Amino acid sequence: MTQEFLLVDGYNIIFAWPELRELSEDNLESARIRLADILCNYQGFRKNEIILVFDGHKTRGNPGSVIHYHNIDIVYTKEAQSADQFIEAVSWQMAKDYQIRVATSDNLEQMIILAKGAARMSARELKREIETADKDIKETYEKKKDKTRNSLMDNLSPEMAQLLEKMRLEDT
Repeated sequence: MTQEFLLVDGYNIIFAWPELRELSEDNLESARIRLADILCNYQGFRKNEIILVFDGHKTRGNPGSVIHYHNIDIVYTKEAQSADQFIEAVSWQMAKDYQIRVATSDNLEQMIILAKGAARMSARELKREIETADKDIKETYEKKKDKTRNSLMDNLSPEMAQLLEKMRLEDT
């Protein structure tokens, strides 16, 4: 199977998801970190490569940067390069060797991405996929927790368990 990359248009997603948009009104950096944390959790479940892209093109003299954050990469584009331009270039370069999906609700960007050979998903679709993954993670955890439960009472003979229960009741 071909390795999958998910490119996420960071600000587009922040302003499309109500809880992140609300958080950004108080503190944009907090919204960026929250989105990155959500994507880190999702990546751990999906095992795909995630590149979260933020515009840096309006910052004078900005050389751009790439930060490895837990298990994802965060790109801040350089001066005069939008997140859309970065995503288009990366999609074009990588589409022949990898499965590329792009998360954005920008309609023009979606059409360009499709033309470059990548798959697109809207902000709503990404949110739905992440919510499904979160539900699956919780279910897997609960199943595993029940299987690995190993208390003292589980390992005692029925006679010993009965004796301990009798002692416990006598103390009350």
